[in-house]
Amino acid sequence: MADFINRKMYLEKIINRMHNGAVKIITGSRRCGKSWILKKVFRSYLVSQGVNEKNIISISLDIDEPDCDEDLLQKENLKKYIYSKITSDNEQYYIFLDEIQEVEGFERLVNGLAAKENIDVYITGSNSKFLSSDIRTIFRGRGDEIRIFPFSFNEFCTGRSEDIRELWKEYYTYGGMPGLLKQKTPAMKASYLKSLWNKTYVDDVVERNGIRNKTALEAMVDTMCSSIGSLVNPAKLANTMNSVQHIKIDDQTVSSYISCLEDSFLFEGSKRYNIKGKKYFESIQKYYAVDVGLRNARLNFRQQEITHIMENIIYNELRSRDFLVDVGLVEVRELKNGKQEYTQYEVDFIATNGMEKFYIQSAYSLADEQKKKQELKSLMRINDSFKKIVILGDDIASYTDDNGITFMGILQFLQGSL
Repeated sequence: MADFINRKMYLEKIINRMHNGAVKIITGSRRCGKSWILKKVFRSYLVSQGVNEKNIISISLDIDEPDCDEDLLQKENLKKYIYSKITSDNEQYYIFLDEIQEVEGFERLVNGLAAKENIDVYITGSNSKFLSSDIRTIFRGRGDEIRIFPFSFNEFCTGRSEDIRELWKEYYTYGGMPGLLKQKTPAMKASYLKSLWNKTYVDDVVERNGIRNKTALEAMVDTMCSSIGSLVNPAKLANTMNSVQHIKIDDQTVSSYISCLEDSFLFEGSKRYNIKGKKYFESIQKYYAVDVGLRNARLNFRQQEITHIMENIIYNELRSRDFLVDVGLVEVRELKNGKQEYTQYEVDFIATNGMEKFYIQSAYSLADEQKKKQELKSLMRINDSFKKIVILGDDIASYTDDNGITFMGILQFLQGSL
């Protein structure tokens, strides 16, 4: 794998937001590459455009990093340091504040910097409680979020010469966390991913949210990893933890833990949407792991169901392409046993991005006509004109059948087709 992956998609997003008067907020889970994109990729771009290095003020506030000056975690010290570096009102400055949520009361400082015409502010954070759900309030409508994900399959393949099918196997096993670049063997990769859970993610969630029952939180993580791609709600997850792991927990606590894990960008929930009724079902969702390698490592690589893993990868790919993703439901009246009854058919994903909308089924294999008919039932019952797609685990050339449904292979999809 290449030592330097440009992550062009994210660089372009940042470039397009330069000097727009907003605070550029780069969010994502810890170790997904936020700091690298800002302090290496974007910084290199600025220098290539003639920006003087002294006009790029980059500060690490991540206490787990060796270049973090803990004195700067105090807001007044940070403010004094930054303004000491701004020596002219006639020059343009770029300020990078990495893991800003570590500084208590950072909002006023950041807003003050962003208000100055010659300062462009970029911050990173790995907790949406501070940097996503409250962006409008914290930054007074002047926050512009750029969400970063672990490596996509295309990024993962950068600089690799192996057969693409072997790369696919590696990707759906170990995922796309950038730190894997330094891990040479399967054992080292597995150890690295497990250490992220043990030494970074769980402890971070516990500390930030004041969680007193770490054992229950870890059981919650295991349950969610086991349930990717399944329709669940807090009550169902609580019952699973009670019966399988013998962890006594109530629905409210489960809901709170899910929010904490989502706030840390470790999982995302996808709501169920009634396509014909045009309404959401608030109580039930599917949850997906931000990275399948992290998910697999958490379960000690025991539950390697390629159908669910492929579905999770498709979800993450759609999200990295800026699609909003819901789980679709088509409800129709059908004649059964001489009676008209309502039948529900599921669409794996409804992906929307502005005026674009796609209905997508993830089907690792269509072994026979019966299986194919079953997978197409929901798509065949959608009456609008938006594109309908079936993504297969096989490496096939894309084609469209007589019903207007497009079939493509997973590798074709991951390499940019839709």
